[in-house]
Amino acid sequence: MDTDTPGRPEHPAEEPERAFFGRRKGKRLRGQQERRLAELLPALRVDLPPGEAILDPRALFPAMPVPPEALWLEIGFGGGEHLAAQAAARPDIGIIGAEPFVNGVVKLLAAVEAQGLRNVRIRDEDVTALLARLPDACLDRVYLLYPDPWPKRRQRKRRFVSDASLAEIGRVLKDGGLFRFASDIDDYAGWTLVRAARCPVLAWTARDARDWTRPFPGWPGTRYEAKALEAGRRPTYLEFVRRPR
Repeated sequence: MDTDTPGRPEHPAEEPERAFFGRRKGKRLRGQQERRLAELLPALRVDLPPGEAILDPRALFPAMPVPPEALWLEIGFGGGEHLAAQAAARPDIGIIGAEPFVNGVVKLLAAVEAQGLRNVRIRDEDVTALLARLPDACLDRVYLLYPDPWPKRRQRKRRFVSDASLAEIGRVLKDGGLFRFASDIDDYAGWTLVRAARCPVLAWTARDARDWTRPFPGWPGTRYEAKALEAGRRPTYLEFVRRPR
C-alpha cells in the first residue's frame, strides 16, 4: 500500500507532464481494421471544441433515437469488450470511451459495427484533456478498469489515479454518480483507496470485506480480467459514490 502522507496533495503542476499510457500501437492493422479506422472512427471520434470552450456531452449522440437518459465514461477501455457489452445492454445510455491504444480502438470499432451500437463515442487520445473540457456534474458513471499499474516505484507517478484525477472525476460526476475501479494488482488497489479516502467528494460504498471481491452488478468481465484469473491473481472491485454538493 502507498505510504504517502494522507492529506498531502500531489503537485498539480506535475499532472500535465504525466503519461498514463504506454504504446500507441501494437500489431500491424489488417484491411478491415484499417477501413474501420478510416471510415468509422471519424464519425464516432470526440473532438474538443476550439479554444477553452466546454464540451456538451449530451450533444455527442445524435444517432440515438432519443437523448441519452444518462452519460457514462470509460477511461482506458482496452479491447472495448466491457464498453461494448454495456452499450448493448443499455441502449438508452450514452457511453464515451477514451483509449489512446490504436489496436484497442479498432477492436471496439469492430464491435460497434457488428452490433449496430448507436450510443458509443470514442476519444482516441489521453482522457485528461477531455475531462478538463467536461462541465461540472455531467456524468452519471465513470469506469477505470485494469489500468496500467506502472509497478516500479519510479513509474508510479504515471498511474492515472492521483489526488488531482480523483478530484476531476468527482467534479464531472453528478451527485450520487458512481466511480468504479477494478484491478488485479493489490498495490494499485491500496494506492487508489488511500487517495479516495482523502478525496472529500468521493465515498467508498463497501459495507463489508466481501464487497470489494465481488464484481459490479451486471459485470460482463474483460479479456484482461480473464487472463488475471487464469494466472491466479484475484481482482479487486472498488466503487465510490459522489457526495452531494
